[in-house]
Amino acid sequence: MTAKTNDAPLLDVADLVVDYRRGRHTFRALKGVSMTIGTGECVGLVGESGSGKSTLGKAILGLADVTSGTIRFDGQDITHLKGAARRSLAADLQVVFQDPYGSLDPTMTVGQILAEPLTASGVGKAAARATVVEMLDHVRLPADTVTRYPSEFSGGQRQRIAIARALVRRPRLIVCDEPVSALDLTTQAAVIDLFIDIQRETGVSYLFVSHDLGVVRRICHRVSVMYQGECVETGPNERVTRDPEHPYTRRLLLASPVADPARQAERRRSRLGLRSPSGPPVP
Repeated sequence: MTAKTNDAPLLDVADLVVDYRRGRHTFRALKGVSMTIGTGECVGLVGESGSGKSTLGKAILGLADVTSGTIRFDGQDITHLKGAARRSLAADLQVVFQDPYGSLDPTMTVGQILAEPLTASGVGKAAARATVVEMLDHVRLPADTVTRYPSEFSGGQRQRIAIARALVRRPRLIVCDEPVSALDLTTQAAVIDLFIDIQRETGVSYLFVSHDLGVVRRICHRVSVMYQGECVETGPNERVTRDPEHPYTRRLLLASPVADPARQAERRRSRLGLRSPSGPPVP
């Protein structure tokens, strides 16, 4: 997949540090992380639980306080934006969360859920309805979905509704926080294909957070690998997901299951035998 990028990045994160306080103690979740995302590009952020990948997404969205470093969106410093200034970014910066069950209000119809961000920003009801129908078409759901409630849909369909909600303001960047990890494998593949189609149709950029190298291999242009709050490897999708340089990334690759039992056994032996004095401790 080839990204349609301009010279100047849409998102530019530089030397980002995020600290969490636990009583009198401080935990450093991000340790000087830097990354860029171009217009129309999908950058994968991969790592195990606790690696800091979701914290980076939260910092970009303004949901985690930044200790030091900068986040620039389309050239504007958004690192410490609050209140109305932060809310004004909603038109350009959206999110799709992991849980399609918990991210939708069960008391509202799908039409109400999708129209809410539009009407809250001053869009008229007729225009909002037209946009809602258009976005449902983008995510391959019928127009009559607007009258139904989230409980009437499967997990994959609910995630499509969540994607439509992120699209209604026509954002330029969507942070996708483990958006397929709660879905079965067949549904995962369909939703990943949907993300790819939407990017081709709209030109939106993605930060695609995942623990699965196989998932990011399918959708991303570039991949950054995180370990213990640091970015240990960044590069083109094909190289990082198939021929990684860092020992930790190689362990992630070998941890991915394959269908052949003999190959799987060999991968397990290779993973257990992988050691590097210059690399991180074996997780």
